[in-house]
Amino acid sequence: MDSQELTQWCGTHSRAVAPDNTSSPTSDKDLQSISGKYFTGERPLYGIKNARVENCTFGKGESPLKEVRNVDVRDCVFKWKYPFWYADHVTVENTVVETIAHAGMWYVRNFTMSDCSLQGTKLFRRSRGITLTNVFFSDAKETLWNCEDITLNHVQANGIYFGMNSKNITADHLNIIGDYAFDGASNITVTNSRIVAKDAFWNTSNVVVKNSFINGEYLAWNSSNIRLENCIVESDQGLCYIDGLTIKNTKLLRTDLAFEMCSHIDAQVTTPIDSIKNPISGRIEAPAVGALISDPNVVNPADTVVIVGGQRITAQAGRSADQSQEHIAGYNE
Repeated sequence: MDSQELTQWCGTHSRAVAPDNTSSPTSDKDLQSISGKYFTGERPLYGIKNARVENCTFGKGESPLKEVRNVDVRDCVFKWKYPFWYADHVTVENTVVETIAHAGMWYVRNFTMSDCSLQGTKLFRRSRGITLTNVFFSDAKETLWNCEDITLNHVQANGIYFGMNSKNITADHLNIIGDYAFDGASNITVTNSRIVAKDAFWNTSNVVVKNSFINGEYLAWNSSNIRLENCIVESDQGLCYIDGLTIKNTKLLRTDLAFEMCSHIDAQVTTPIDSIKNPISGRIEAPAVGALISDPNVVNPADTVVIVGGQRITAQAGRSADQSQEHIAGYNE
C-alpha cells in the first residue's frame, strides 16, 4: 500500500503515512515487555513497536495504543475511548474492551483478536485484514463498517448494522442478533451460523450462506448473486428484488410473497412455500405452494417455471387479491 492509498484509507484529514517497514521480532525475547501497569492520560503507549503488553489496565485517557506496530496484547482491560487507532500488526488475546472504550479500532490493519469480550459500540471502521476468533460483542451497533478482508470464527454479536459496506468476509459459526446485518456488503461466505436480523443482506452482492439458520423479515432485498445451501430460512416477504438467486436443499418456513421481482432464479426448496409473487425469471421447485401470484401486467409468467410435485403450475387463486393487498398494506404501515 503506498502513502497515497493509506491517506485515502485513513480519511481526508489524515497525514500521509509511508508503509511501515519495521521488521517483526524474530522471537519473544526480542519483544519489549510491558506488564502489570495501570495507565491513565492520553496516548500513554503511543507509537510503540515490537512490544508485548500484558496484565495491564488502561483507565481514563484516550488513544492508549494509537499508531502502534507489531504489538502483542494479552490479559488487558481497556476502559476509555479509541484504544487502537491506525495500528498495524496487532494481536489481542483474552482482553476486555469496556463500554466507554467505543470506536476502539479504526483505520487498523492486520489485526487479530481472540478470546475477547467487547462492550463498546462502533468497533472496527475503515480497516482491513481483521481476524476474530471466539469474540463476543455485547453491543455491536455500527461495528465492522467499511472494512475489508475479514475472518470471523465463533463470533457472537448483538447489535444493529453489523458489517455494513464491508467486503471479503468469511464467517464460520457466527451467531448474530441485530437488524440490518451486512447491509451493502459484498463477497461474503457464511457457514454453520445463526442470523436473527430483519433486513439482513440488503443491497449485497456475491453472498454464499451454507448450513445456517436465518430468521428475519425481508431477507436480502435489492441484492445480486445470493446463494443459500442446506439452510433453514424464516422470512416474511423474504428474498425479493434479487438478480441471481440460487437456493439448494433449503427450508423456507413461513416465507410469504417470496421472490417478488427476482430474476435468474434457481431454487430447490424442500418445504412448502406460503406464496410466490411476481418472479421475473427462472425456475422454482417446492413440494407445495400456497399461492402463485403472477400478474402479466408486471411480469411475463412464462419466464418463470414453478414446479410442484413434479408438475408445472400456473398462477391461481390460492390467495385472493384482497388478501394480498391487505398483507402489503400492513408492511407499508
